[in-house]
Amino acid sequence: MLKVVADLQIHSRFARAVSPRMTLPVISEWARKKGIDLVATGDWTHPIWYRELVNNLEEVSPGLYKLKDSEDSTRFLLSTEVSSIYSQGGKVRRVHTLIFAPSLGVVEKINKELSLRGANLMSDGRPIVGLSARAVAEIALSIDPQCLIIPAHAWTPHFSLYGSMSGFDSIEECFGDLSKNIFAVETGLSSDPAMNWRIEELANRSIVSFSDAHSPEKLGREATVFELAKLDFE
Repeated sequence: MLKVVADLQIHSRFARAVSPRMTLPVISEWARKKGIDLVATGDWTHPIWYRELVNNLEEVSPGLYKLKDSEDSTRFLLSTEVSSIYSQGGKVRRVHTLIFAPSLGVVEKINKELSLRGANLMSDGRPIVGLSARAVAEIALSIDPQCLIIPAHAWTPHFSLYGSMSGFDSIEECFGDLSKNIFAVETGLSSDPAMNWRIEELANRSIVSFSDAHSPEKLGREATVFELAKLDFE
């Protein structure tokens, strides 16, 4: 089995309050320095960043990418974070959702559909949409069922699934009939394992944690180690 150190929530320089040094070569270099085998691209909803991904990455195994013309061992997974702000149950909800896509072609289709639904993808690397978390999940899964949906930093008070100020009391309340497609939650810096183990609905789901890095130095401040038979999207 391979032990893979993964940091699967980061941002590019196109997201708000993110270092201009968050470029693909610098991310790849710092991931290697930190001992991270697999790192998120972040922000593939942003049109300019998406173009940079297309121009600068090459697929090396199904759904995993590396820098073109580089010997760097860092592998990239196509990921983005969407900020949903909407009303449900008489309350304003603010939920951040991670989407992992199996190919750049799938990314292009999701971006097109989000734009058709009114999302201004040029506004921020982590776009704010008026769609519910469930609707965001439905868009991704309807385009490709292989897409993976993970609620981000699930305990952050103002912007998360379980957030005390704008979240929900359960995955089902948030995602409804698509709850069966939510296989994990991401804890970020907002909780510890003992806190998460108290939640019954997480007993049969994975609990992962990533850095949400806004600068290269923050990569890997939270990470998850996976044991895999082979390293690919599946």
